[in-house]
Amino acid sequence: MADHTTFEIDTILYHLGQAGSRLAEIGAAEGAAGNISVCLRKPLDAGAQFHQEQDIELPHAVPELAGMMLIVSGSGRRLREIAESPLGNLACVIVHSGGRTGTLRASSQRQFQRVTSEFNSHLGVHADRMRSTDVGLHAVIHAQPVHLTHLSHLQEYQDEKTLSRRLLRWQPEAILNMPEGIGVVPFLLPGSAQLVVETKLSLRTHRIVIWARHGVMARADNSILHASDLIEYAETAAHYETLNRFANAPGGGLSAEEIREIAKSWNVAQSVF
Repeated sequence: MADHTTFEIDTILYHLGQAGSRLAEIGAAEGAAGNISVCLRKPLDAGAQFHQEQDIELPHAVPELAGMMLIVSGSGRRLREIAESPLGNLACVIVHSGGRTGTLRASSQRQFQRVTSEFNSHLGVHADRMRSTDVGLHAVIHAQPVHLTHLSHLQEYQDEKTLSRRLLRWQPEAILNMPEGIGVVPFLLPGSAQLVVETKLSLRTHRIVIWARHGVMARADNSILHASDLIEYAETAAHYETLNRFANAPGGGLSAEEIREIAKSWNVAQSVF
C-alpha cells in the first residue's frame, strides 16, 4: 500500500530539534555524542532553509536512494542544540542518480564542515528500508544512553535473547513498542564498513539495536519522534534492570505469561517471550 503521508520542512526541523533535546535530557547524548537523520522519498523544497550547495561523494554507493532527500546532523554538533539552531546544526543531501554522489545543501548559519562521521551507517539503514518498503519518511538515530551502554559492557547482555527478555519485562509498553526485541551488534570500529553491514542486517528485524560498548541505533517509519521514543523506552527498561541488579535482583518483572497476555490483548505479534 502506498504511503500518502505528507511532510513539511519546518515540521521536520522542529521534530529533529525535539528529538535531540529529549535525548539530551535522558542522558543519551553527552557533548557531541549522537547523530540523527531522516530520509524523504520525495524531496521537499528546502531552498529557503538550505541555500548553499556543493557536490559531495557519499561514503558508499546507495543507488536505492537516488533522487531522495536526507536531512542529517553535522559532525561535532550537539543534538541538544538542534532545537535552538536547526540551520546551524543540520544539512540537507540530495542523492544523485547512481547513488555515489550527492548535493549537500547547507545554511550560511552552518557550524560544521561535514556531516556526521556515522553518515555511512545512516545511509546503509535508510537504503535498506527505502528499498524494501514504500514509506515516505524514515528516521534513524544514534545515541549513547547511559544504562543501555553500561549493560552492553557486560558479557551476559551481549546475547540478544537474554538482553531482550531481561529488559522487556519491566513495563507493558516495552513489548508493545519493541515486539521483536532489541538487536545486538558486537563491538566494531565506529564508522567502519563492517558496522554498517551488521547494523543494516540487525535493523531489518529490529527497530532498535545496541552497538556493544558504544550506544544504540533506532529507526522508525514516518516519525522522527517515535525513533527517539524507542531509545527512551529501551533506556528506561535498562534503568529498571540496573536498579534491580544493584538491589541483588529482588524483582522478577512481568512474567512471560503476563507479557504474552499483554501482547495478545493489543494484537501485537511478539517473538521474545
